[in-house]
Amino acid sequence: MRRSSTLLKVVSILMIIFGGIGLLLGLLGLVGAGMLTQLDIDADLAQLAMVASVVLLIGSAIQLVAGIVGVKNHNKPENSKVCMIFACIVILLQLFGNIFDIATGGFTGTTIFNVLIGLVIPVLYLIGTLQLKKLAEGVQEQNYAEPMQ
Repeated sequence: MRRSSTLLKVVSILMIIFGGIGLLLGLLGLVGAGMLTQLDIDADLAQLAMVASVVLLIGSAIQLVAGIVGVKNHNKPENSKVCMIFACIVILLQLFGNIFDIATGGFTGTTIFNVLIGLVIPVLYLIGTLQLKKLAEGVQEQNYAEPMQ
């Protein structure tokens, strides 16, 4: 019997990769916002860039941690609840980021595309977590079915 979620492992690796890229982009955004502040170009734009960069850093760090947790626990059905919590947090952060994008950039055709693409990996992570949870339930049922000696 399979005792791991391959989907969770693969998606977790992708989350680690994209979380790392997001951290680098967030740091680059902070540098750019700092440059805008130093050059006194546009204070409102600098503040918006600073907020967006901080949100990106926080979201990317959580996504990176969720990916690491998913890789470590893809074969441990008893830890499916931890992965489920991270899946929900990452989906909520992705939705928050999408709302922020819509609020600052307007609602366009590409916004819809970005919303859907941005939710693919977190939703796949959630599906992998649900697979792991189902494995955990199967293990518990087997334990109850075994006769006591």
